[in-house]
Parts: sequence; structure tokens; C-alpha cells
Amino acid sequence: MNELRKRTSHIGIALCTAILLTWIAGAVMHAQPPMRFVGTVTAVNGATLTVKTDAGEARTVEVPESAVLKRVAPGQRDLSSAVDIKLSDIETGDRVLVKLAAEAEGATAQAAQIITIKATDVAEKERKEREDWQQRGVGGLVKSVDAGAGTILVTSGAGATAKTIAVHVTKATVLKRYAADSVRFDLAQPAPIDAIHPGDQLRAKGDKNADGTELTADEVVSGSFRNVSGVIASIDATSQSIVVKDLLTKRPVTIHFTQDTQMHALPEMMAQMLAARLKGTTPGTGAAGHNGRNGGGRAWPGGRGAGPGQAQSGSTQQMLNRTPVIQFKDLKKGDAVMLVSTQGTTEVTAITLMSGVELLLQAPEASQNLLANWSMGSGGGEEAAQ
Repeated sequence: MNELRKRTSHIGIALCTAILLTWIAGAVMHAQPPMRFVGTVTAVNGATLTVKTDAGEARTVEVPESAVLKRVAPGQRDLSSAVDIKLSDIETGDRVLVKLAAEAEGATAQAAQIITIKATDVAEKERKEREDWQQRGVGGLVKSVDAGAGTILVTSGAGATAKTIAVHVTKATVLKRYAADSVRFDLAQPAPIDAIHPGDQLRAKGDKNADGTELTADEVVSGSFRNVSGVIASIDATSQSIVVKDLLTKRPVTIHFTQDTQMHALPEMMAQMLAARLKGTTPGTGAAGHNGRNGGGRAWPGGRGAGPGQAQSGSTQQMLNRTPVIQFKDLKKGDAVMLVSTQGTTEVTAITLMSGVELLLQAPEASQNLLANWSMGSGGGEEAAQ
């Protein structure tokens, strides 16, 4: 559950930022707008707030009695239903838009107006989003795109559990796409259907038919990412990076890690079970080693697992979700790893890494599709496997 919350944290930030910035554009009409910033409250000391802005800066602001303080609900687009609050109502973790006074006495900036979204309201919004994506979401690799008909064929699951789903896009469908060098959902940008290509990773949410083979999408998020499989050749703790010899290209790839990178270790018994399931054989038998790159990038941080009606695939994703979480310091030279990363030839940024995968590297279906369907970030809050 902690992992689910971590994976949806960016969604809450993106949601609240969008709400607050929409309010800036629509409700504040000045020729020369005063200074303002958006962020999360990290401390409340008397009449002083400390806010970590979305740009990563720590800002301290005094809140005089003359400041206007209001609270809006997640999803609220203007101040028509905003509630007046007191400074004592603002708590650590709340999202805030702070409008600074044009002229203030003293060294510390003073707030003229603060618009807040309560942290507990954000958490409740995220919970509902997760449930909606769990119940109405599908995800996998794009097989084909018919932009004219508004239909995207997606392959979900791996090996014997693979299933093709027809995702139908309408004029009302919200289409977004990850930036090539980003692993963050909140940085995904609007993009037309013809930006989606075969081999991309895609997550969609909407109304499904009875057997889950068709979905009319409310929202679609896609991206082009890379899978890398191999053995760790070296580790640089200072730069938080490793070098892996890609099994496909036979060339070294430098993998960089960030605070958003998710890392798990696969227990040996589970590796045997997964390899057998994905190959349709018994543990210990298998094909020669095969790399985990999906034709130039197939895994995305967004939708984890199959939709209802895909029990085998779903149980695989749930099994992976329960694998032990590890940290960068736990990696060792010689470890076999499979990872999903941003695109790149010699240097990439890791989205998700799985260690303990020696047996899986011998199963082509596993190395090609397993991580692509066990995705890593959030495509809208759909965190649990289905």
C-alpha cells in the first residue's frame, strides 16, 4: 500500500497544480500580476508558513491578519465555492497557492492571499482515482493504431496470458503522452492519437464490454520507453548510476537513478514460477537468454497489469507488486537485472528495476513483456493490479 501511495503522489501534485494554475489564469486578471507560487506546506510556525514549491525551492512567508485565506476542493476550477478559513486551519501537507503582497515591511515576504487544498482531500481524491482506474482501466503494448477510426489495439499480459484489447477513442477522450526524457505522469502533455505508435506502452480508462476486449476511453496515456536486461558491470554510488551490458546490443548502457525510480528484488522461487508460467514449461527448462528491449521501448510508468477478466495476468502483476522493495545500495556488481527506462542509446534514466532475474532472462516472453505490463508510475491513479 505504501508503494501505491508513492506511485500516485505525482498525480495528486499534478491535479492540485492544475487546479491552482487554472485559478490563476481564470480568476486573477491583472496587467502586472504580483509574485505568486504553488507548493506544499512543510511547516506552520505561528503566523509563518514554510512551503516547498513545485520548483523545489523552500519559501517562507508571513501571513498577516489582512491576508485572504480560502480553501477549494480538488477538482474545483474557480473560487465560486471556496470556503473562508483561518491560518490555524492550514496544516502540513496542504497544497497552497500563495499570492504575495506587492509591498511588505521586513525581510520576510508577506502573503496577500492564500488558496489551499487540504491534504486529506487530495488523498481522498487519489483513492477514488485509484479505484476508478482499477475497475475501468486497461494497459499494455500498442499493437496497431487506426487514427481515422479512433481505434488502438493493445496487447496486455505476457506469454499464455496475452490478450488483445480494442481501445476506442472519441472526441471527448483525453489523450496525453509522456515526454521522451521524463518518468513523471504530471509532466505528460496533451497529444493527438497519431502520436501513438506500435510498440508504445499505453494505459486507458473507460467503459469496457463484458469480456474486457473492448474499451471506450475517457482517458489515454501513452509513452515510448526502453527495456534493458543484462548483468551489472559496474556501480557508481556517487552519481547513483550503474552500467549494464544490454543483452540485445551487446553494448554497455549507463543507467541513472532518481528518487522516482522503483526497485524490487525477485525471490528465486517466484522467479522459477514466473519463468515457467511465461514459457508454458516447468522451471529449469527454457530458451537461451534473450534481452528485454521491446523494439525500441515498450514499458511505461503508468498502468500496472491487466483489466478484469484477465485473472492470470492480474495475479502475475499482484505477485510482482509484493516483491521486496530494495534501494540503490542493495545492488551489486554481477547482479542480473531487468529494467524499464527512458529512451536513449548509451545513457538512460531508470523507471523500474527488478533484480534476481537470472531465470527470467532465459524466457523471451518474460524479458520482452513482463515489465512492460507491470508498469511503474501512474497513468491516472490505477495503481493496483487487477
